[in-house]
Amino acid sequence: MIPAAEYKRRRRHLMQAVGRDAIVVLAAAPEKLRNNDAHYPYRQDSDFHYLTGFGEPDAVLVLVPGRPQGGEILFCRDRDPERERWDGPRLGVEGAERELGVDHAFPIDDIDDILPGLLEDRSRVYYHLGREADFDLRLMGWVNRVRARVRIGARPPHEFVALGHVLHEMRLLKSRSEIRTMQRAARIAAAAHARAMGAARPGLTEATVEAELVHAFRSAQAVPAYEPIVAAGANACVLHYRANRAELRDGDLLLIDAGAEFDCYASDITRTFPINGRYSPEQRVLYDLVLEAQLAAIDAVRPGHSWIAPHEAAVRVLTRGLVRLGLLKGSVEANLREHAYRRFYMHKTGHWLGLDVHDVGDYRVDGEYRELEPGMVLTIEPGIYVDPGEKSVDRRFRGIGIRIEDDVVVTRGDPLVLTGDVPKDPDRIEQLIAIARGTPSPSAASARAARRAGRSTART
Repeated sequence: MIPAAEYKRRRRHLMQAVGRDAIVVLAAAPEKLRNNDAHYPYRQDSDFHYLTGFGEPDAVLVLVPGRPQGGEILFCRDRDPERERWDGPRLGVEGAERELGVDHAFPIDDIDDILPGLLEDRSRVYYHLGREADFDLRLMGWVNRVRARVRIGARPPHEFVALGHVLHEMRLLKSRSEIRTMQRAARIAAAAHARAMGAARPGLTEATVEAELVHAFRSAQAVPAYEPIVAAGANACVLHYRANRAELRDGDLLLIDAGAEFDCYASDITRTFPINGRYSPEQRVLYDLVLEAQLAAIDAVRPGHSWIAPHEAAVRVLTRGLVRLGLLKGSVEANLREHAYRRFYMHKTGHWLGLDVHDVGDYRVDGEYRELEPGMVLTIEPGIYVDPGEKSVDRRFRGIGIRIEDDVVVTRGDPLVLTGDVPKDPDRIEQLIAIARGTPSPSAASARAARRAGRSTART
């Protein structure tokens, strides 16, 4: 858990960054209907959570740098025993001041009376304009109320500034508390993946395996960080596959891309394993290549390296291997220049990770890929996807999709892998499945067959 004192430091840091003549206005995420009168599970806006740790809707945070009476102001729902009987307890105004450490809290119903006065004499409003249309209209209404009083000396704001430009750079560098929380999310997700590896069997469905993942998440007080991908066989070649209802077939691989969210922080893991417990020679040789690329990319996650360095490391390994196996023709350098690998690997090797799965933060600064710094967290996820209709390659490889993904922290030294609790070495995966099913481990024979498959394909 992130301590209240850290949220307060973040608010103070943001106020220092925007300057004394500015004001920050940030609304909590609204509740959203799924259908008729059924709501989606509530999830707080990530920026609002980052600054408050407050998990309720109908709230607005206002930061007024330099305000003598205290510049941290939260508008939130007041206590209401009748509504709480239906919807659960609320923190309330007094609880918000006590638990969150804001300078002042007021009932959300009073915002129309109070906020226009806070906007006076502030030249800039830092705000997420365009995120919620209804709140945009309310904010403009408050500003217009100040403008209407110009003749009697009121000074309205004259500039709106994108809040994300400042706030998202803060979020990009994680604190020790954030990394501990992300480690917890990673361990929950790793345990779920290990559970799924042991549960998958030929004849079951992707949905059955998804249920094992969700069971593990909820049992650990977490939720899915995103809709899990459970893709059997050629479904793994669909990058954002979400149907999760096909049957698991003997001889196919199962690609699972699933992460847990704990205290609003995400993990993001992908593993690819054999449904029957044993990689075929063709599956194993491609898997070994993806794993080699991932390890090279992780090794490039170091301070001072470019954001794109891990991707470049993975692409070079993948291209070299695809040429060796005969899936690409010509020299390695020619294939790299022509981006020929994109037939089989069409996405980047990672993304920022934090409160959002695809977390905030610019990848380029002044037109150049930014340098990695300690405290940044990113995923590393190379893959190979051989479309089942790809006629130019040996049919033994068609329909094989493999991705391996881990969550990695940039440190002052070697990269820190948060998701190492779930195996990715193919021998260990086969051993885990064998133990879960009470069958002999086939690892050594699988590795020998993969080496033979690689030599045979390269000769054809």
